[in-house]
Amino acid sequence: MPIQSLMFAVEVTLPISVLIVLGIVFKRIRWINEEFAIIGSRLVFNVTLPCLLFVNIAKTDLSVTTPTDLLVFAAIATTLTFILFNLLALKIKQHDARGAFAQGACRGNMAIIGLALSVSAFGESAQALASMYLAAIVILYNVYSILTLYYHQAATASAKLIAISVLQNPLAIAISLAIVVALVPIPLPDLLYESGSYLAQMTLPLALLCVGGSIRLQEFKASKLLYLAIASKIVFIPLVATVIGHLCGLKNEELGVLYIMMATPTAAAAYPMVRAIGGDHHLTAAIIAGSTLLSMFSTTIGLFLLHFFGWV
Repeated sequence: MPIQSLMFAVEVTLPISVLIVLGIVFKRIRWINEEFAIIGSRLVFNVTLPCLLFVNIAKTDLSVTTPTDLLVFAAIATTLTFILFNLLALKIKQHDARGAFAQGACRGNMAIIGLALSVSAFGESAQALASMYLAAIVILYNVYSILTLYYHQAATASAKLIAISVLQNPLAIAISLAIVVALVPIPLPDLLYESGSYLAQMTLPLALLCVGGSIRLQEFKASKLLYLAIASKIVFIPLVATVIGHLCGLKNEELGVLYIMMATPTAAAAYPMVRAIGGDHHLTAAIIAGSTLLSMFSTTIGLFLLHFFGWV
């Protein structure tokens, strides 16, 4: 189990880490620059990531048995986590780092790493379970992330402006449309799915190259916020959520999917959102890179412990 988990984690996270490093190298040899990171992040936020979410959720069979206990617990845990870290962020002196810290510590890469890890760890039978988890919680992630960033970075924004921003957010629109298509279900031409899939496939490499291109090495040397956010995202939050979930009766695949989704590294989508709304995008880039690099070890240890204690 430990060796298989290690190989599995490395196979999933190593290619992502390589893309981030390539972004750093490309910027250093001047193949890309700050303008590329800005434009690329805007394209990810407005086009490719919405396509990724739409295609994934629209093709999910929501008519199967819904894991109500898991989804309710995950929704409550996600909500409480965002509330807690937004309160902690108020103590940060650097105003532009507050939203980046809170989002970076709470928002995981479920759509890419979480789904892949769940299927690899528990087989194809976990795909429907993980997809339903993704469809439900990714909405909360995006809404809470927008509220977090506007709360800390746009202090003068009114509640009306925040509500409009949430409703106009490309990710929220894509998720809402995808749920309608999945529930009705509405038949859509294969051409639409194929075109959307091509755009969706651009999301991860483009987002991670932009992340790498925006990383400042000094962030890894001096930022306590960076290491606190990373430790919270891949160790403390999944540990507490999984233990409480077990005590609440979650077990086997449901508990395993909960742990994996909670333990995923910070989502690459956090970067373009910080860049679009405002905040310390350099800190966000460092959190994404650091949590991605370290998550292969933390996830392996976590899966080993779950198996050792007989919880999955």
